[in-house]
Amino acid sequence: MEMNQYLSMFIDESREHLQALNDNMLKLEASPEDTGIVQTIFRSAHTLKGMSATMGFEDMASLTHEMENVLDLVRNHKLAMNPFIFDAIFKSLDSLDAMVEDIVAGGTGKADVSAIVAVLKSIVSGDYGNGGGAGAAAAPSAASDAELDEFQYSVLMQSLESGLQVYRVEVSVDPSCVLKAARAYMVFNVLEQNGEIVKSTPSVEDIEKEKFDTTFSVYVLSETGSDELQRQIGNISEIVAVTVEKLDADGLKRRMERPYEQAAPAEASAARKEAAPAAPAVKAETAAPKAAGGAAVASRTIRVDIERLDVLMNLFSELLIDRVRLEQLASEVRRNDLTETVEHMARVSSDLQNIVLKLRMVPVDNVFNRFPRMVRDLAKSLDKKVDLIITGAETELDRTVIDEIGDPLVHLLRNSVDQGVETVPERLAAGKPETGTVHLRAFHSGNHVFIEIEDDGKGINRDKVLETALKRGVVTPDQAKSLSDEEVYLLLFAAGFSTADKISDISGRGVGLDVVKTKIESLGGHVQVSSRLGAGTKFSVQLPLTLSIISAMLVRLGSEKYAIPLSSIVETAVVRKEQIRSVHGNKMMEFRSGIIPLLSLSALFEVPDYSEADENETEIVVIRKGDKLAALMVEEFIGQQEIVLKSLGKYLTNLFAVSGATILGDGQVALIIDTNALIK
Repeated sequence: MEMNQYLSMFIDESREHLQALNDNMLKLEASPEDTGIVQTIFRSAHTLKGMSATMGFEDMASLTHEMENVLDLVRNHKLAMNPFIFDAIFKSLDSLDAMVEDIVAGGTGKADVSAIVAVLKSIVSGDYGNGGGAGAAAAPSAASDAELDEFQYSVLMQSLESGLQVYRVEVSVDPSCVLKAARAYMVFNVLEQNGEIVKSTPSVEDIEKEKFDTTFSVYVLSETGSDELQRQIGNISEIVAVTVEKLDADGLKRRMERPYEQAAPAEASAARKEAAPAAPAVKAETAAPKAAGGAAVASRTIRVDIERLDVLMNLFSELLIDRVRLEQLASEVRRNDLTETVEHMARVSSDLQNIVLKLRMVPVDNVFNRFPRMVRDLAKSLDKKVDLIITGAETELDRTVIDEIGDPLVHLLRNSVDQGVETVPERLAAGKPETGTVHLRAFHSGNHVFIEIEDDGKGINRDKVLETALKRGVVTPDQAKSLSDEEVYLLLFAAGFSTADKISDISGRGVGLDVVKTKIESLGGHVQVSSRLGAGTKFSVQLPLTLSIISAMLVRLGSEKYAIPLSSIVETAVVRKEQIRSVHGNKMMEFRSGIIPLLSLSALFEVPDYSEADENETEIVVIRKGDKLAALMVEEFIGQQEIVLKSLGKYLTNLFAVSGATILGDGQVALIIDTNALIK
């Protein structure tokens, strides 16, 4: 495997560990006494440190090492978490994230971490400025000659009483071994998969730096038998001796009172083997202890480069175009065997299409998982109390959409926390709980995914929005009189529009919302706003499931063919000339006890060889954008078809009401109509 492939693996796994660290730190902040969470955080930090050191990113490794020291004291009940320590570790995670992103951008991953390292060291020594108590934070003393201190002895005794087995494992590495630390790491990996390590001699840090001769010892809690532990460790290359000693209460007491003395032959067993040649480098990942009696679960996932999925999608797109062509030829030739073969090919390619599309589908959790930390930091900086409640994070979207939707959602969430949710005194004065709530929801509906951001804050002041819109000339006084509440709220998305009394570096209700709307509409989606003054605001974002292959209605206008996305079609119908009305020069028609605009596609696209002006009746397609409807006049319906979206390239940009093109079975190109652009 080439170095850049190792680097790609390192980047992916570092991001996963940093996300897990952030998530678990937020959980720990909510339950500071839960040492189980601390153990999980410690393991993630330990793995990240080992990965960084292996790849040569020393600044990352040193910072993670100092984090480990703090977490080690916490998990051993020698240090209690407080706001100062939480902030220090969160800042450390931010620095680590910045270093990883620097590596992604082709940098060296180096950073000046001296300041945050000094803060972490002061926490370990107890000498920090938040009154944490020097005594509580004192590092464990190494003065005692005993192999176990009182705390370790207490933990082991309690585990023994609860039915777990306590082992002292002594391992000898071949004196000629070149990578002693790597072999020790593999031993630790085996032990952590079978139980929980309580103490190692020398320390883990010294072993990682190869500051040991050829032997090290580990105290471990496990439900695995001693023979099985001995067998698994003995199978590691260049491990020449393994001693697994099962300890009872008396044995533990002796270990606490004096340095380790070699057990009698009857009390211990050894497994020796000839040194084997050095094995190829193996990527080991620390795992949580297995459940009692549980077998290890084999990994059922693989990592695939995004570019390969894009190539696969492009190849399938070409196959789909050829399939449509074959179906057309088979209908012309009318040979049974050819028709049957093409029909079978259509069924198989349809199944293949579903699989290819699912490969590109990614849970929105990939975007949502960064928001709890963001909301936590934002609420703290604003001196507010906010709960972020996420539902539907397992909802899947096309990767292309996932890549683009993150920033718009950040804008909307920051608006909700900054301008929506009130301060604690304001909420109490309004008779609300002091902690505000922001709901982030995702769910499927038809061929779309909806993402909602709803807060229980002060809502949007309709009169203030309208006043600002009139002042800035966004709407005229006549237009303002006829606007519904929802239409007034959508004025927030006008470029540069803001109702904030003061512009902060966070947001104003409207700052950045024009960017949000532009981005969402470029993805084929749209956004709606609903609000109740004093009760809260809800932003609803509608997005297409995929941007690659869609179902569309093919229509003909003269010699031209067009595709209209099926997801935006309400129904098709025929309208007679006498049913068409003219209102202020615009064509309108009755539809379900209402009046909707009637648009001429031949006029919009200047079709040279067709005009519906001379027709007595015209076929129409009723389209929807949110709660607004319109009808498009066409000459003929060709039928429904799965089409592949193709970009028009960098030279044909900003075309009105055209979102792309597709290649039909006869090789003709059909433009795909952007129905959102036709309804204002």
